[in-house]
Amino acid sequence: MLDDTQQQSLVTRLNRIEGQIRGIRRMVQEPRLCIEILQQLAAAEAALNRISLAVFKHHVDSCVPEGVNLGPEETRKRLTELVDIFDRFSK
Repeated sequence: MLDDTQQQSLVTRLNRIEGQIRGIRRMVQEPRLCIEILQQLAAAEAALNRISLAVFKHHVDSCVPEGVNLGPEETRKRLTELVDIFDRFSK
């Protein structure tokens, strides 16, 4: 689980992204040039990817080692989860 500081940091970043998405919606409704919309979409996607990486890193640094300490069955479960999520992100 994320600690309070990590949670607050991610929520702050997600709030910023939420604002970006609202701005993109306005750009589409105005309408704006496609290239401008695409640039903002790329920026929002990159911001989401950075959040995903932060959560992924936390999982690798904290959750997986915690599973190792709980025994072989939990180790196998956590490693399988890690491989599955890595597979989803690599697509």
